[in-house]
Amino acid sequence: MPRNVTLFTGQWADLSLAELAPRVKAMGYDGVELACWGDHFEVDRALAEPGYIAGKWALLAQHGLTCHAISTHLVGQAVCDLIDERHQAILPADVWGDGQAEGVRQRAAEKVKATARAARKFFNARPGRAPGDTTPAVVNGFTGSSIWHALYAFPPTSQAFLERGYADFAQRWLPILEVFAAENVNFALEVHPTEIAFDIASARRALAAVGNHPRFGFNYDPSHLGYQGVDYVKFIREFPDRIFHAHMKDVWWGHGDGSVGVFGGHTDFTDARRYWDFRSLGHGDINFEEIIVALNDIGYRGPLSVEWEDGRMDRVHGATESCAFVRQLDFTPNAAAFDAAFAKKK
Repeated sequence: MPRNVTLFTGQWADLSLAELAPRVKAMGYDGVELACWGDHFEVDRALAEPGYIAGKWALLAQHGLTCHAISTHLVGQAVCDLIDERHQAILPADVWGDGQAEGVRQRAAEKVKATARAARKFFNARPGRAPGDTTPAVVNGFTGSSIWHALYAFPPTSQAFLERGYADFAQRWLPILEVFAAENVNFALEVHPTEIAFDIASARRALAAVGNHPRFGFNYDPSHLGYQGVDYVKFIREFPDRIFHAHMKDVWWGHGDGSVGVFGGHTDFTDARRYWDFRSLGHGDINFEEIIVALNDIGYRGPLSVEWEDGRMDRVHGATESCAFVRQLDFTPNAAAFDAAFAKKK
C-alpha cells in the first residue's frame, strides 16, 4: 500500500492539538508528526503524568489519526550551537535557564535524552501495537553546530578548525545516542543549513564523527538541499540505510531579481528579491517523482510527512492541496518484473 501521509505540526503550534487534529483530518491526512513545542507533545509531561500519553493517543484516534514520529528540532538546535539571544525565543524556560551558553547546551542535551525516553514510552502505547514489536521509534530534530559561522572560509579556515567542530558534535551527541540506543529509538537529523550536516559531504562527515552510530540517521528533506545546488535525489541513494523519516517540502530557486544570492542577503522570506524561497508542494522546483522512485528503490516504507511552509499562501489551503499532491504522487512499488508476462512458460 502507498505510505501514510502525515502533517508535521511544528508550523501549527499556535493551535492546541485538540484544535488542530480535526483540521488535519479534514485536510486529508492519515496522521501527524508531533512537534515537541506548543502543547503537541510535552516531553516532561509524557514522562511524569499518568494518563498523558493515553490521552494523546485517544485524541488522535478520535479524529482517525495516527503518529509515526515526534520532533525536537528546537531543543536539539541548542546542543552544539554558539548560544545567543535568539535561542531564548525557541527554547523552553527550563532549558534556557540563566542563558549561560554551556549550561544551555548541557540542559538541551539532557532534554533530548528525555525525548528519547518519552518517545519510547509514547510509541509503546500506540493502539494496535503488536506484542513484541521491536520497531525503532523515530525522533526527528536538529543538532546545531559550533562551526556553522565558519561556512565561508575567511578568515582562512583550516580543516583542523573544522575537525574540532565535528569532535565537539561527537562529544556532545554520542552520550545522547547511547540513550537512544538503550531506548530503541532512532535520531533523524534534518540535514539543513546551520546544522553539523547541511549537504552530502557534511552528512558523510557527521556520520564518521559519531563512528557511524546505528542510531544516527536522517530526516530526509529535499527543500534544504535543492536551492544549495545539492543533488537531493543522490542524497537518498548515498544513505539508503540512514533515511529514518522523510519530509515532503518544496522550494524554488533562481526566481529573484539578481540582487540576492543563495546566502539570502539578510532579507526576509517572501522578499521578491530573494534567489530562493520555500513553496507549497507542487509550486516549487523539487522533482518529487524522482524522490518517490528513489525512496521506493531503497525500500523506505515510512510516512511521507508534509512540512508545510509558504509565506505567500494560506496554510489551510496549502496543506490541503499538499496532502492531495503527495497522495497522487506516491505509488506502491512493483512486486514483479514488468516484463515477466512476456516470458514463455517452461
